[in-house]
Amino acid sequence: DVFEQPQQVGHKKIEFHISTEIPAVLQINSEKEEKNGEFVYLYATTEEINNTGFGRIFPAPSSNDKMETEEEDDEIPSEFISRKDLERNRLSREEMEKYSVFKNYEPGDPNCRIYVKNLAKQVQEKDLKFIFGRYVDFQSEVERNMFDIRLMKEGRMKGQAFIGLPNEKAAAKALKEANGYVLFEKPMVVQFARSARPKQDANEGKRKK
Repeated sequence: DVFEQPQQVGHKKIEFHISTEIPAVLQINSEKEEKNGEFVYLYATTEEINNTGFGRIFPAPSSNDKMETEEEDDEIPSEFISRKDLERNRLSREEMEKYSVFKNYEPGDPNCRIYVKNLAKQVQEKDLKFIFGRYVDFQSEVERNMFDIRLMKEGRMKGQAFIGLPNEKAAAKALKEANGYVLFEKPMVVQFARSARPKQDANEGKRKK
């Protein structure tokens, strides 16, 4: 009895001390190590706790970026493609150089409409909505009305599409993330659609001069 009682009480005390006083112990150790100039042991303890490897600072922001992307995907309805799937099936810059459709690629002048070409025959409007719908807030009636897909299925324009997005920011994001995405084994070429507005502004500027 004499040995059992102190063991139980002692275990409980040890558990509480471990859970509450670890930060204080680390601070004391770090102070001692700094005073003694033994910084190697300090880095070793932080590595074991943070698991960052070699005491580098770089992994920390990358993990934050992953958290941000996960948060963004959480906000996007499941009926649209996730950012991870977009990145997974998108060609790298080196791979794009191998395709003739990307040789003279230029994004064009930013505006709220994008132009997509090199689409496979199987592509339907629902496929484009699945990809580009992630850049539209369907709870907003204004954005919902501005979202427009025109897929060309006949004639010379076959395999091309024009997609209207709520604003330039959404269009720029769509272009950055979807350009080179492989849909039905063909990489999409995404550019800003040509608009007549910049030309009119330029003409007006010349008249004023």
